[in-house]
Amino acid sequence: MTLPNPSPNTNFNRNTHNDGLLFGSEFERLYANDNALQAQVTDLQNELSPTSFISNTPNWSNPPTNLAPSVKAAYLKVKRVLNTFSGWMLDNWVNRSSAADNSWMSVCWSPELGIFAAVGISGAGNRAMTSPDGVTWTIRSTPADNNWQSICWSSGLGIFVAVASSGTSNQVMTSSDGITWTIRTTPIGSFSWYSVCWSLELGIFVAVGMQGRAMFSTDGVNWNLGSNVVNGDWRVVCWSPQLGLFVALPSASSANITMISFDGLNWVQGVCPDASPRSICWSPELGIFVVVSAFNDNAVMTSSDGITWTVRPNAINNSWSSVCWSSELGLFVSVSEAASYVVMTSPDGINWTLRSSPVLAWRSVSWSPQLGIFTVVGSTGTGNRVMTTRNGIGR
Repeated sequence: MTLPNPSPNTNFNRNTHNDGLLFGSEFERLYANDNALQAQVTDLQNELSPTSFISNTPNWSNPPTNLAPSVKAAYLKVKRVLNTFSGWMLDNWVNRSSAADNSWMSVCWSPELGIFAAVGISGAGNRAMTSPDGVTWTIRSTPADNNWQSICWSSGLGIFVAVASSGTSNQVMTSSDGITWTIRTTPIGSFSWYSVCWSLELGIFVAVGMQGRAMFSTDGVNWNLGSNVVNGDWRVVCWSPQLGLFVALPSASSANITMISFDGLNWVQGVCPDASPRSICWSPELGIFVVVSAFNDNAVMTSSDGITWTVRPNAINNSWSSVCWSSELGLFVSVSEAASYVVMTSPDGINWTLRSSPVLAWRSVSWSPQLGIFTVVGSTGTGNRVMTTRNGIGR
């Protein structure tokens, strides 16, 4: 691809596939017809001074530092252009072939392994799948046919942890590669765990479940029950590094309460508007939690401290099942299990926009900064229970 009137003196003879990626033919077409975008790119090129960072004869064995700008500095500048395209990117979703027609409930990304991993609540001995790109998926054997509800990745320990809402003392499984899974013993017997998250700062996993239960683990293997857990049917939990606290919210049967913990062990009760939370995420850039709900009313709530919550009336009422934040795009993305209007986005958690997408019962969304895509898994469809955005901003 050759950009119109490139400013560097170096000749680029690189081919970009006509695959709809952000910096592919679609970008070239939009660039050529958008004066404002051309001005942004020109300004970006001037700020980065590309001619000072490019060499036709790079010395790979001992590269000088002036061959490339700081990755972080360049990245922050490029983000301005990406924001121009974020709306277009989120209106371009593509169905992908799933590894099996299981009911997939949760998906997450491991930057260290470079893979997505998903878990589900149906299938015989195969309730996990992995993908290096969100497009090609491989089924993985699981050691128990439990209802695996939630999965997360620990960058500190290098393992996935999944929790289940069924089973007997075997409702946690771990994997260091997403391929081989091992059952871990839980501190109580038959019990329903619905959500798990990792705190790098504290070095612990926290999981929450029904009947006023929370548990924690420093290694994903050995688990202990939390103390002073508030009585409620806890559905979701999230960690904020900036606030230094976990926030958990309950299902509809335990409305109007929350609980927070600064260490993952001890919990105190809070309050929130009546809702039926299904997912929570934290935006470090905006400094807010966003919660999406299965209720038609109070579909979205936000909080800057995990204590005081505000219902956002501009959100679209629907049965929202998952929400995810992209620091790179500066956007929240939420997906739904409803029969229509299944994707919405927001730059601030307050104002939301519906997006075009395939309509299935979507359960979980995850962002990969390295690949520059959102990946979504669902529980309905035939051979197509995955969708991704069609964009590419990978570093």
